[in-house]
Amino acid sequence: MTVVVDTNVVVVANGKSQQASATCVLTCVERLQQIMDGEVKLVLDDGRRILEEYMRNLRSSGADVGDRFLRWLLTNKDKMCDFVSITPIDGSEYEFHEFPTDPELEDFDPADRKFIAVALAHSDQPPILQAVDSEWWNYRDMLKQNGVTIDFICENDIRSILNQG
Repeated sequence: MTVVVDTNVVVVANGKSQQASATCVLTCVERLQQIMDGEVKLVLDDGRRILEEYMRNLRSSGADVGDRFLRWLLTNKDKMCDFVSITPIDGSEYEFHEFPTDPELEDFDPADRKFIAVALAHSDQPPILQAVDSEWWNYRDMLKQNGVTIDFICENDIRSILNQG
């Protein structure tokens, strides 16, 4: 099995998200541990966009689970991860040929488009693990219609966040 991991999963695993329940934190920790144990393969882009986002949000010298995941990733990425190429449109940092051209996704967060492009560029089209970013929930049906699978590993938390808004 392969997966793409949105940054909020590693941030939640570090206990750095106030909106995440203890159950959600534990779920994120367990999913990252499966990757580190070699049970699940992580997919990254060969341009290091996802890795660099992880590095901006984590500390490889830290003791929290997300930090340990980053340290593991930096050490093992070449032998434990799949890499795919994604193609920027006209040198854009956020627009990729692999991202669906569906007008319903036009307002999707540009910074998160790399995760979708990576999932669609991989031969398995793996699910994207998502913790508590409620914007993804709002686009779930349209993403599914475009061949993107989102694994909402903290669905109860997302529903709670949306009910508070």
